[in-house]
Amino acid sequence: MRVLVAPDAFAGTLRAPEAAEAIAEGWLRTAPDDVMTLVPMSDGGPGFVDVLHASLGGERLLVSGVRGPLGALVEAPLLLADGLDGRSTAYVESATACGLEADPRRSPEDASTYGVGQLVAAAVDAGAARVVVGLGGSATTDGGAGMLAALGARADVPLDAGPRGLTGVGQVDVTAASERLGDVELVAATDVRNPLLGLLGAARTFGPQKGLDDAAVIRVDGILDAFVVAVCGPGPAQRRVADRPGAGAAGGLGFALQLLGATVEPGIGMVAQAVGLADRARESDLVLTGEGAFDVTSREGKVVYGVAEITGGALRPCVVLAGRVEVGARERRAMGIEAAYAMVDVVGEADSLGLPAESLRRLAERVARTWSDR
Repeated sequence: MRVLVAPDAFAGTLRAPEAAEAIAEGWLRTAPDDVMTLVPMSDGGPGFVDVLHASLGGERLLVSGVRGPLGALVEAPLLLADGLDGRSTAYVESATACGLEADPRRSPEDASTYGVGQLVAAAVDAGAARVVVGLGGSATTDGGAGMLAALGARADVPLDAGPRGLTGVGQVDVTAASERLGDVELVAATDVRNPLLGLLGAARTFGPQKGLDDAAVIRVDGILDAFVVAVCGPGPAQRRVADRPGAGAAGGLGFALQLLGATVEPGIGMVAQAVGLADRARESDLVLTGEGAFDVTSREGKVVYGVAEITGGALRPCVVLAGRVEVGARERRAMGIEAAYAMVDVVGEADSLGLPAESLRRLAERVARTWSDR
């Protein structure tokens, strides 16, 4: 049996290549003769650069002195490669500069995207004609103010001190940031469609999972509203950038990138095209995907949903292996997923978090009993 293994990272525990290896190793315990093809995936979040590097080749550079979300200096990768259309393209992964993997401390009102701007600047200096910024896995909700600061934007308050630093903002000038980019094309790779502000905005939708309590969500959303007015002006026509789909991605990085002229492209679609996922699915008998939590947010452009769509188009069954499964059978079928299995149901929550690789192996070993040679 030919099995394609195409998981996302299991947030906080396993990167996508580690998850793919664990699934394959566990599966082969039950079905040693099956042929496993490993294609780790990303939707623009953690693993974006490594996944593309494995498929596109190119030069993977480490940029030193990048400021993490709370100021600690980190090394972050930058991929220089020929893009899918042959143009010189730099791929940047925002999570490596402003995500929890860059600094696991949680202080969301102080977290900044400054390091992302440093990576974009490094890509421009490397001569890229286009810079693709993968959005996802951020620990920030600063509207991309830090990124703008790193590229030269100026304001009457600190732009690089998180949303708390933006309190009282009245004026922001992004002219220098635009000039820093010159003719370089910007692309935001994300499947998040949320606007920056309001009930579906960055603070209210994603803030709680980053550590914002109810009062902080309201406070940060108000600060971001004032930030938009300071950048764009008070009129509704001037503020349309904040309402665009994807403006709320990565805590508002999508807003700042679009402010500088970026287009938004689906992250999962970009990666799927690069790795040839559709062709690989057609060559397989079964497709396995997965993520840390398979829940209602999985339909919002995440890897599992994207893989299931492509697998359905190839007329192949898609099965999910996850840390937790919180999606009912009806919704699962509507997503094109045949079955979903949870690590916590096999080994419990403690081992799922404490021994994630072995827990995933054990889950895959058990799932193979049902699906191998079916």
